[in-house]
Amino acid sequence: MENTPEVKPAPKLFPSIVERLRVKHYSKRTEEAYVQWIKRYILHHGKRHPRDMGVAEVEDFLTHLAVARNVSASTQNQAKSALLFLYDEVLEQRLPALENVTKVVAKKQLPVVLSTQEVQAILSRLDGHLWLLVSLLYGSGLRVMECLRLRVADIDFARLEILVRDDQGHKNRITLLPVSLVNPLKTHLQSVAALHAEDLAKGFGEVRMPASLSIKHPDSGKDWLWQYVFPSSRLSVEQQSGLVYRHHADEKPIQRVVKKVAAEAGIKKQVTPNTLRHSFAAHLLAGGQDIKTVQRLMGHADESTTMLYTKVVNVGGRGVASPLDVI
Repeated sequence: MENTPEVKPAPKLFPSIVERLRVKHYSKRTEEAYVQWIKRYILHHGKRHPRDMGVAEVEDFLTHLAVARNVSASTQNQAKSALLFLYDEVLEQRLPALENVTKVVAKKQLPVVLSTQEVQAILSRLDGHLWLLVSLLYGSGLRVMECLRLRVADIDFARLEILVRDDQGHKNRITLLPVSLVNPLKTHLQSVAALHAEDLAKGFGEVRMPASLSIKHPDSGKDWLWQYVFPSSRLSVEQQSGLVYRHHADEKPIQRVVKKVAAEAGIKKQVTPNTLRHSFAAHLLAGGQDIKTVQRLMGHADESTTMLYTKVVNVGGRGVASPLDVI
């Protein structure tokens, strides 16, 4: 009797997606976003398997986001990136050009900028690590997630510099560390070091490595230099591997507290954590800093993005100093 060859079942879709994202060293945040977009894509098409769909269904979904859901250009682009990853990297079915998508046109709006008095009013209502974190948003021009993802190794006290790592390690940049934050930051790191020592004593103390360094330093997750400057208050168990990590703090409490204290200060503007970053750029330009330097510190790929701030300030020319040190 002839043996029938065993047919192995096809791997389940979402574990395959997560595995591929981690092989390619995508961040946890990107992993979560891509998985959610792929789920929405499948639900939009009546739970059909992506392997049974293709370019027409992808175009239909992206157009639906633009027309029916009225999403922003960045949101539509993120959904597109997630689906291209699904087909290119997981299903190995490279899609042709998506030519029939109604694209959302990005609108370049003038950034909301605070006065130095308004910045002071916000900072004066904060204390502890929240004060330090928000001070870095304004004093170094950081996005909130850039600040939360900072590692101890990214802070150079001697050179007064901060290394800002891109998720994929392709667009790292250097920004300035305000002199006025050196001592508060050193004190804060002492408490973080104590927490890390407690974790190690309990058999934990590991963080996920930055994507660009996970290959070079795969076993360095417990090293002090790679710990987060603003760690989470809780340990997390990774569902796929069962490993226990201490991730960085969550951004949502930061967003809520900045909005709350701005309202308490009577500021009649739509204030978010990124408003502090916008104010960093605007105040540098108002103080005479040149466009190219501000572009580099902000990490803008296009000078036209930085030029938006010139519409709310007068530009001159002086030496670089953090606006936090001025106030």
